[in-house]
Amino acid sequence: MSDRYQDFASSSVGRLLVKNLGLPDPVRLERYVAGAPLVDGTVVVGGDGRLVEHLPALLDSLSVERTTAADTSARYKGLVFDASGITEPMQLVALRDFFAPLMRSLQTCPRLVVLATPPEHTTGAERIAQRALEGFTRSLGKEVGRGGTSQLVYVARGAEAAIGSTLGFLLSPKSAYVSGQVIRIGTSEKEPAEAPDWQRPLVGKLALVTGAARGIGEQIARVLARDGATVVGVDVPQAADDLIRLTNELDSDYLTLDITAKDAPQRIAQHLTRAHGGVDLVVHNAGITRDKRLANMDVDRWSSVIGVNLVAPERITGELLAQGLVHDNGRIIGVASIAGIAGNLGQTNYATSKAGIIGLVDSLAAVLDHGITVNAVAPGFIETKMTAAVPFATREIGRRLNAMSQGGLPVDVAEAIAWFANPASTAVTGNVVRVCGQMMLGA
Repeated sequence: MSDRYQDFASSSVGRLLVKNLGLPDPVRLERYVAGAPLVDGTVVVGGDGRLVEHLPALLDSLSVERTTAADTSARYKGLVFDASGITEPMQLVALRDFFAPLMRSLQTCPRLVVLATPPEHTTGAERIAQRALEGFTRSLGKEVGRGGTSQLVYVARGAEAAIGSTLGFLLSPKSAYVSGQVIRIGTSEKEPAEAPDWQRPLVGKLALVTGAARGIGEQIARVLARDGATVVGVDVPQAADDLIRLTNELDSDYLTLDITAKDAPQRIAQHLTRAHGGVDLVVHNAGITRDKRLANMDVDRWSSVIGVNLVAPERITGELLAQGLVHDNGRIIGVASIAGIAGNLGQTNYATSKAGIIGLVDSLAAVLDHGITVNAVAPGFIETKMTAAVPFATREIGRRLNAMSQGGLPVDVAEAIAWFANPASTAVTGNVVRVCGQMMLGA
């Protein structure tokens, strides 16, 4: 759906009013185009922690131009600062010393990344200083403007070489609508993929995507196929025409069924076994809303939302794992929601189900083995047919109530899922990353 305010704000009259009245200024975000370089510009690298020595090789593998000698008269696409060497609060001034002189030297849609040590892996003054970085990066995301983003990546000791896929995502237009996030990279029993093909990292992988016929699910299928995966799209029989059309276009496979049916997990497992010999990526995207205030909510509205959004993903995941169908270094990815983090008026059922997806991530992250990871994305206001039907005033508030002053697109959710799916993301597990333009609600 067209954002008429954004069109107006980019006109000559609109730019004048935005500047003089302090109105929201939604910059047109740069998004990734297949075949394009991950980063179109130079990235400045700074800091003196344990990670900085690994950055040259990692950025070179991504074909990212880099420098450590910044010139404030030049223009830069990204800034990466290794803050893992900060061991006490007084040393936090190093953040100001690195970022402040370069904030006016950034191109449109710049990417800012701070690397650090998980606070829980430290003690005393170092733990205080490392935790303080969250306030810095989240505030930086609200200051950078011009479509820019800011992220904090906590990297466990021993995982220094496992941050390539995450850097590639966060420094590229693939993370256009992801900002103010705290990401954790741990150690893994599986070594990260060596020299992956960053253009098509999912070649040879089989991806199951529920709710694939349209909307966000369709874009997830398209992006995973773009990256080389074969997709098995799942949706209800009523959406069969759209599903078949999509999977034919992608030269992929499909299965029509109601994921809440008693035998749905077994039917999915049987199809994956017979047709594909297992699965590499499981994306739980299917979801519904049945909104009402709790005082007016009947049991059917409650149960149907919990059943589709939460119980079905739990049952399907359990069956696939029990049958050993998820391959080594596999991926389980859920689609949660900002509503599951911050709550939402009239959506107690939906918010409960999406918070439950976060719980599913938490419960599985500690027990999965063989390099299988579990993560979730939590979309904010995404431009879909569903949000197009929202009343005008509510829709405009949803669009503007974030640091980017605009709604995201389904492809933004899909790109985050593709990052989790990357074979090189084997040390990225237990994360819930918001795709919300740094929405002003929630943590």
